[in-house]
Amino acid sequence: MRLLKLVPDNTNIKFLKWRIPFFVVSILLIAASWALVATKGLNYGVDFAGGLEVRATFTQSAEAPVAELRNKVESLGYGSPVVQRFGEDNQVSIRVRLPDEVSADKEAAQDAANDIVRSLQADYDDFRLDGNDNVSGKVSGEFRQTALYALLAAMAAIAVYIWIRFEWQFGVGALFALFHDVSLTLGMFALFQLEFSLQIIAAILAIIGYSLNDTIVVYDRIRENLKKYRKMPLPELLDLSVNETLARTVMTSLTLFVALLPLLMFGPASLFGMVAGITLGLFVGTYSSVYMAAPILVWLGVDSDSFVPRETAADEQEKKARGVV
Repeated sequence: MRLLKLVPDNTNIKFLKWRIPFFVVSILLIAASWALVATKGLNYGVDFAGGLEVRATFTQSAEAPVAELRNKVESLGYGSPVVQRFGEDNQVSIRVRLPDEVSADKEAAQDAANDIVRSLQADYDDFRLDGNDNVSGKVSGEFRQTALYALLAAMAAIAVYIWIRFEWQFGVGALFALFHDVSLTLGMFALFQLEFSLQIIAAILAIIGYSLNDTIVVYDRIRENLKKYRKMPLPELLDLSVNETLARTVMTSLTLFVALLPLLMFGPASLFGMVAGITLGLFVGTYSSVYMAAPILVWLGVDSDSFVPRETAADEQEKKARGVV
């Protein structure tokens, strides 16, 4: 029985031929992503924005009256709430940004939650409370700061590791690829205003891990080929290395996508943002390993001598003493 091969053994795609156009497109996408984050902002969940979240189900209705709920909660004097369907059509999430002095006082925050719940229960007979959460503005600010530190620390540690294992150019290439992946993920969340919570930070860390794994596989093959093919031009050597690891890359990406697809299509709404982020990261991480991490080595000056041990002064003296030129 012949095994199925997604990538033939003699595959020879000229990836580096298009490195400049793809690199320009990637730079533009990074700039557009950060422009979206700056202009539209991220739709922070209660974890990061602070405030109150009430989750409820209208048990006797096919759809929750989202517009009516928004007007009702706003009439209670709690500002403009964010009311969204959460899961089924008859389930909603009501998020209210409380003043800092109210949010910091647990009793005052709980009174606000009880006031909203009592008012909605009085107006809707089929209103069922599924839960409520309160996060103070101070705590949410600490969450955002800690999450940012976690992402920066992960990327810095990865760059140092690759620098030590390979050469500094490889560390810079891996860091740039990770910056590309994280930027595009943030851009997607800003564009579609998906809720950005602690779950999404976990998704971004998973994207960093996947992208790094794929990049290291490609870099390891590049290092081996640099030692084997000393006279081969670097762009051809990079193409060879990427093609040699392409079967592994395609199989890994396809396997992960098959696992993510059911969650993306049929999973609970509470997990949609995280799964969507990982799915996007799967594609941009694979792309960045080929068109970001590899081509940048050409511009950073990697050559055939990068992994050849340098001769020390003692080595030269020993060769002269032995009469070896």
